[in-house]
Amino acid sequence: MTPGDGEQLLSYPIPSDTALGPPAEWARLRQRCPVAKVALPSGDEAALLTRYADVKQVLSDPGFTRLLNADDAARVSDSESGGVFNSSMAQSLPQGGEGHQRWRRMVAKWFTAKRMNALRPGIEAMAERLIDDMLVHGHPADLKAHLAFPLPVWVICDLLGVPDSDRDRFAHWSDTLLNLTRYRQDEVDTAQAEFADYMAAHVAAKRTGPGEDLLSELITATDPGGHRMSDAELVATGQALLVAGHETTANMIGKMMAMLLADRSHWERLLADRSLVRTAVEEALRFDANPGFGMPRYIGEDTEVADTALPRGTTVVRSMAAANRDETTFEGAGELTLDRSPNPHLAFGAGAHSCLGQALARTELQAVLEVLLRRLPTLELAVRVAELRRLEGVAVGGLCDLPVRW
Repeated sequence: MTPGDGEQLLSYPIPSDTALGPPAEWARLRQRCPVAKVALPSGDEAALLTRYADVKQVLSDPGFTRLLNADDAARVSDSESGGVFNSSMAQSLPQGGEGHQRWRRMVAKWFTAKRMNALRPGIEAMAERLIDDMLVHGHPADLKAHLAFPLPVWVICDLLGVPDSDRDRFAHWSDTLLNLTRYRQDEVDTAQAEFADYMAAHVAAKRTGPGEDLLSELITATDPGGHRMSDAELVATGQALLVAGHETTANMIGKMMAMLLADRSHWERLLADRSLVRTAVEEALRFDANPGFGMPRYIGEDTEVADTALPRGTTVVRSMAAANRDETTFEGAGELTLDRSPNPHLAFGAGAHSCLGQALARTELQAVLEVLLRRLPTLELAVRVAELRRLEGVAVGGLCDLPVRW
């Protein structure tokens, strides 16, 4: 077989009829066409994987590489550079092998569960202050603007030692780099240059005046072999963590709360049993049908997945969200089950490229949920579920806003 034999070429990302629900095609693709040929926003073709077993297999397969700047790799966005996955920021970091593992080991020291737990009281205190401000504003209020967006920005700025007063600039740069269709190439180039210049100046300032932050430590840190990060690696690390550290978590806070309030029996159950917060967060991560683009990878050798031949030069998109709805792995996959355990979802990936900041994301999601349950037990959506609006054309999925009242 070859990808998508006998199948119509789908446009990817595949649109959904609702803000919180999955595209109807996911179930059909898992059953009939687990390796589907799709057209990316750039017009280039890629192979889409939707089954849990296949996605998990290739997540851990080093043959599926991050070399998305290869001459024959598909471009994701319709810009000349091909989007955030093909950008100079992405390619300034080691993308595989020992170099990538060395980089991960140096950065991962800051993202252990133990260190994240130590941050939790500060995260909860900031959530309290943001909710105080929202209460002064009154309802209806946009939970995304008042809490879901500013909290992760504050956290990641604190970790990197950058002022969160610059968050509007970060938001603009992130939006430009993560957008698949909205910006011209010259706008993308300008955003990339401004962001790189900002972070280069920040790294230079940390060299002369180090603080108690991740970048200050990385400037002087060495691995067991004596390797230190180059300035280019430090700049790219700061950029990657700022983008990934606030966009994904900000959007996930909004989606999690929308899921829990869409059928308010879920919220009522959490109010009655706070011990479910941890498993509820994991289930929201699994149930998220709007995570964005997914993880593209490039293969440099002929290979096979799900009895389907993938020739050298194929770009593969692994939909973790579609895999997380696979009924062969998750009983009642289409239902939000707050006490689901075990829950081996793939929201953070798996293998050597699994999400470095997953302990931080979990800590923030749990902290926000705990504080909201305590402070706003009467919280509810201020619009009908059908009126919730997806962000369109971005690599990281989310809602435009989340109107609530209490």
